[in-house]
Amino acid sequence: MRWGTGVCIAMLMAGLAGAAEVEFVVGGLTKSEGGDWNPAESALRAPFGVAFDSNQFMWIVELDGGRVFRRSASGELQHVGGDGARSYRGDGGPLWKATFDGMHNCAVLANDDLLIADSWNHCVRRVSANTGITSTIAGTGQRGFSGDGGAATQATFDYVMCITLDPAGETLHLADLNNRRIRALNMKTGIVTTVAGNGQRGVPRDGDLAVDAPLVDPRAAAADATGQLYILERGGHALRCVGIDGRIRTVAGTGQQGFIDGPALNARFGSPKHLCLDGQGTVFIADDQNGAIRCYSEKSGQVSTVLGRGHGDPRIQLKNPHGVTWHRQWLYVVDMGNNRILRMQVP
Repeated sequence: MRWGTGVCIAMLMAGLAGAAEVEFVVGGLTKSEGGDWNPAESALRAPFGVAFDSNQFMWIVELDGGRVFRRSASGELQHVGGDGARSYRGDGGPLWKATFDGMHNCAVLANDDLLIADSWNHCVRRVSANTGITSTIAGTGQRGFSGDGGAATQATFDYVMCITLDPAGETLHLADLNNRRIRALNMKTGIVTTVAGNGQRGVPRDGDLAVDAPLVDPRAAAADATGQLYILERGGHALRCVGIDGRIRTVAGTGQQGFIDGPALNARFGSPKHLCLDGQGTVFIADDQNGAIRCYSEKSGQVSTVLGRGHGDPRIQLKNPHGVTWHRQWLYVVDMGNNRILRMQVP
C-alpha cells in the first residue's frame, strides 16, 4: 500500500521544575514562550483531531489543510491522504487519492480501520486498515436531515462536526451540528438513530428526555463506560449529560462566556470545541477561546484548568486548542493555531 512521503518530526521536552510533564509530539515552544518554534513552518496546517491504532500510529486530520497524516511511535510523520482540495472524491480508491472538506476529528476501530468526520461533506469516511480503500459509511455528501431508523449510508446530516466511539467500540456518536442533534451509528448493523436533540435551538431543561429537548449547538459528544453521554456545546458554553435513563441535564457551565473554575455549575467556558474522557469519570475539554484545557470531574463536581493560562507548564500559551484525546494515560492536545501537538500527564 502506498502511504505517501515521510517527514521526520523530533519530539521535544518542555519540562520545568514544579511544572506538569508536557511533551511536544509535533512542534515546540514558540518564540513568545522562550523557544524557536515557528507555526508557519510546521508540516501540519490547522490540525484538529488525532486517534491511535493498535500499532501506536497516531492519525492526524487537518481542518483547513485537508490532509491526513500518520505518525509512527518513533516520530516519522507521513502525509497519507488528501491533497488540500476542498472536495469529495476518492471513495472506492486508496486513501492517498481521496479528498476531504473540513475534517474535524477521527477515530479508530478495533480492527484499525480509520473513521474520519468529513464535516463539510456531511459524512463519515472509513479507511480500511487492510486495503487502504476509502468509503463513506454515514451520509450521502448532501446536507439535510433524514434516515433515522435506516441505513446510515442513506441518511443525511448537516455538518458532522465530531465523531466518537463508545468504550466498547460498538456505537459511533456523531455531533450533527446544524441539525442540533447527536446521532448514533450502530457499527454492527449500520443503522443510525437520534439520541439527543429535537432540532430546535435552545437550552435543554434538566430532566427532559434528551430526544425531545433542544440543543444550542452540539460540537462533540462522548459516552463513558456506564452509558452516560456527554455533549459539549460551543455557543452554549456548557457541558450536558444524557443519563442511562435518556434524560438530559447540564453538568458544567452557566451558559455565559467567561473563564471561571470551581463548582461545575458556576464555571464558565469560552466557546469550548472538543472533549474526551479518561475512563475514570473525568471529562477533558478543549476550551477554544480561553486558550485552555479544562476538566470536569463527575466525582467532585468541579471544573479545573490543566493546561494554558498559567496552568500545567506555565510557559505554554495555547492558541485555539481544538482537539483532545486520551490515550495510554496521556492527554493529547491539538493546538491548532500553533500547528502543533502536545501531550501531558495530568496529576
